[in-house]
Amino acid sequence: MTTDQSASGGPQPDRHETSAAGTTDARKTDATKPQVAPTTGGDVGKAGTDTGDAGTGDAAKAEAAGSGAGRTDTAGAEPTRKTGDGTEKDDPFAAFAPAPEPVPTRPRQVVRDIRRVVTHEWTLASLGALVLAVLLTWPTLRYPLYTLPQDYWDPSLQAWQMAWSGHILLTNPGNLWQSNAFYPEAWSFAFSDTLLGYAPAGMIGTGPEAAVLRYNIMFVLAHALATIGAYALARQLGAGRIGAAVAGVSYTYAPWLLAQAGHLHVISNGGIPLALAMLARGHGWSLRHGYRPERRRVGWVYAGWLVAAWQLSLGFGIGLPFAYVLAGTVLVAAVTWFLRRWVVRPVKRPFGARLLIADLAGGAAFAAVGAALAVPYFKVAEGHPQAERSIGDIALFSPPASGFLTAPAESRVWGTLHEGARAALPWHPEMTLLPGYVLYALAAGGLFFSVWRLRHRLLLLAGVVVSMVLSMGTEFFDGAFTYVPLFEHLPGWNGLRTPGRLMLWTTLLLGLLAAGAVSAFSQRVREISAERVPSWPSPWLRLATLLPLLLVVVEGLNATPHPVVPTQPRAMRTVDGPLLVLPSSQNLDQPVMLWSTTHFQDIVNGGSGFTPDRLEEVRRVTIAFPDQASVDYLRTLGVRRVLLLRDQVAGTPWEISVDAPVDGLGITREEIGEVVVYRL
Repeated sequence: MTTDQSASGGPQPDRHETSAAGTTDARKTDATKPQVAPTTGGDVGKAGTDTGDAGTGDAAKAEAAGSGAGRTDTAGAEPTRKTGDGTEKDDPFAAFAPAPEPVPTRPRQVVRDIRRVVTHEWTLASLGALVLAVLLTWPTLRYPLYTLPQDYWDPSLQAWQMAWSGHILLTNPGNLWQSNAFYPEAWSFAFSDTLLGYAPAGMIGTGPEAAVLRYNIMFVLAHALATIGAYALARQLGAGRIGAAVAGVSYTYAPWLLAQAGHLHVISNGGIPLALAMLARGHGWSLRHGYRPERRRVGWVYAGWLVAAWQLSLGFGIGLPFAYVLAGTVLVAAVTWFLRRWVVRPVKRPFGARLLIADLAGGAAFAAVGAALAVPYFKVAEGHPQAERSIGDIALFSPPASGFLTAPAESRVWGTLHEGARAALPWHPEMTLLPGYVLYALAAGGLFFSVWRLRHRLLLLAGVVVSMVLSMGTEFFDGAFTYVPLFEHLPGWNGLRTPGRLMLWTTLLLGLLAAGAVSAFSQRVREISAERVPSWPSPWLRLATLLPLLLVVVEGLNATPHPVVPTQPRAMRTVDGPLLVLPSSQNLDQPVMLWSTTHFQDIVNGGSGFTPDRLEEVRRVTIAFPDQASVDYLRTLGVRRVLLLRDQVAGTPWEISVDAPVDGLGITREEIGEVVVYRL
């Protein structure tokens, strides 16, 4: 045996003669002994020593495996061992295992993604809201080119507003606020709420028929958006699907809102709950679970502020109270941040820096939009003092407490039954404020049985009471401690004419209370169903969860009239301005504004929330037209054409003068269809 001498002079075994297993000498074979075939363990052990790895890596693994596989069977049978490529013997029970799921092909994956989107909750909610809007506003889309909901006065004005904003932003954006109506007044587009947020729709199509079609489409879509917005808010706060649906439908189709069918700027309120839902989601906050930092999403915060700014652009009538609600919410959030940061269980960064930046940037954008929109209205108030409201004006439109139990005539369920109650109201279109008896009942039940905590129910109840008191204007103890302080001290509040429209907030809060009750009921039904064998609700239980929603839908059925819009005279398509159309009055002038959407020629006519002094003077002076005094006066204003409508002169001074000679007046007269055209 070969040996080496160590430093101490003693013999040392050669390292290559010792296997890793230490039991088999694989290098010498005694010729007198029977030769044993080398085992797998010995081979692996040799490989391990050749690499110099003392018991780790492949050698160690092979040694552990070889302890069983490398032994020789006592009967002389061949031992079992691993195959050379390291695979193991097949499991005989593998045939009974479930088949592996096949990898989907690209087309199949696309179909699966489409199905996932189509069946998503928000897709179904949006489609349901749209279908419900078409059905519950019917027959708005039956003759969408020729009819308007409720009447053709204010809707004609608002159809003109959308058409004007779309037209002028495409042709001359700098003159947005200098509209073609109320000639020669300045800032005339700010004489009423503008629906400026609908300007992109106004860029499609020209003429009165396109304007009427556009109005009807936006009317239906406004209802759908309101339903989606309230549904999203209730869901974000923690309500179940059916409870959120009750909140969405009751907010959109409350009986009192049926009286507002002719006011698209009031119907277009879906941005309010939608913005609140987005902001709550972005902050990771819900009514049911409180503040959860891990659910913060900064992108939703930016989206919420942008939607809020868009809602404000539709008009200050309902946008201004919304702005003050947002301001109050920001104030409460700031106080909460301060308390969490410095006082109550201090937290280094309660809301996070990115969230704070998003709120600052979004709030600044919202404030900038509000300031830019307010400038023209301040100009109008400066030039037309009569446009400002007084406490006396507010008193004329302040509803009594009985209004909260009275439905408008447009309600199919309650309209006829409440005819006597409406007769007792001084101005029932703005004083019939019934949000729905079903909603009242569900909200009352939500005070005692709800998914919301007790303190949250009490806060919602307090909001309901406060908003109802403010909706009464000066009727609640003359408003001395409620509405009047807001009127006198909050900027812009004195421009609100009808306090009853604050009922919008009452309806939303009642809907949230109702959503809590319905969600708790649905949750209890699921618990009962889980105890059944099999665990599946009976048809009666499923129907019971849908009953509140069905009742709310039924109470929102309408009997709204849809009159035919007066046809545009042919002369309005050919005669240039500036022109005056006679007879002229608040209601008659609004269709004239709609007729002007073919060419947007300057017209003296106009209808809005107030009548400018100059237009009042024009109407007074032209009573005797055509005469020398009226002709001279109109020439000083720059008016070059006067159109006299034969089908409107019955019972007016023009019934006689329409055929009078014009000799000596220096004007010409011709007839185009049913219109007499005077050229000055």
